[in-house]
Amino acid sequence: MDAEGALHHVMVRGLEKRKIFLTSADREDFIQRLATVVPKARARIFAWSLLPNHAHLLIRTGPVHLSRVMRKVLTGYAVSFNLRHKRSGHLFQNRYKSVLVEEEPYLLELVRYIHLNPLRGGVVKSVRELAFYPWCGHSVLLGRKNNTWQDCEYILGQFGKRVKTSRAAYEQFVMEGVAQGRRDDLLGGGLIRSIGGWEKVARLGRGREKWASDERILGSSEFVEEMLGMIKSGEDRKDPGKPFSMDAFYSLVDRVAKRLSLTRDEIMGGSRRRRVARGRNIISYVAVCMYGMSLKAVAELLRISKQSVLRGIEAGEERIKEEGFEIRGLIS
Repeated sequence: MDAEGALHHVMVRGLEKRKIFLTSADREDFIQRLATVVPKARARIFAWSLLPNHAHLLIRTGPVHLSRVMRKVLTGYAVSFNLRHKRSGHLFQNRYKSVLVEEEPYLLELVRYIHLNPLRGGVVKSVRELAFYPWCGHSVLLGRKNNTWQDCEYILGQFGKRVKTSRAAYEQFVMEGVAQGRRDDLLGGGLIRSIGGWEKVARLGRGREKWASDERILGSSEFVEEMLGMIKSGEDRKDPGKPFSMDAFYSLVDRVAKRLSLTRDEIMGGSRRRRVARGRNIISYVAVCMYGMSLKAVAELLRISKQSVLRGIEAGEERIKEEGFEIRGLIS
């Protein structure tokens, strides 16, 4: 379930275990996107770490669904990564995986697990080196780096009231976890596939690109049962979404064209005019994110590249607001 206040362990992996971070510029790009998207979504990040071929986040969602937060971060990053390294194609393996977490007793265990990832992965050689590793939230909690988008106060508050003593207690807690090695018990329980509170993810799953994969629950049997019950209740009430058809796509194009004083031929003719590009941004966002169309299908219909569709998805939500559209009106 993706409700406001839910705690998620999010894992992002490179396609076929390939690297998703090649340079410091890549890592900086990724965290800058977090710094932009997370505060706007009123989400809170408690732990994070970036490794060459994967990344971990421990995030509490706000009123904005996790799928939307991650889509904004990952889509934009994939586009910029491909442009920066002159490559094309998918970067991530199924976009991301998330585990819904019961806060007690797993919050601090996951903070420690995530922050020890660079050590377990051999990226750093010791706990001391980890304390200065810039691409992990551990150094932020120790006060050696400042990230305004990382919620340090809540985590340090679990170890004491004074910052100095709580940092020392937190550091000792992390050191005690080194000997634990890989913690498979922290990687999730009952499998849930895009149902209930994840109805938007289910819609995305109808396309060829999977924006999210296995959603799991980590918690006690009571917590799992409660979440499954809420998901079942949501599934009974949920809107099944709009089915995709070519008529629906052309109707979407015509609505956008009319509002922007354009024609269908202009939007679907490959023009580079700014007004036309804005229209295609809106269409790309709705076609992929609401109708579940594939990037390839949208690109061919609009006569643009798949990278242009990805850029359109990233900008589309903002363009919808700027042009005064309502999502319901666009998909009706």
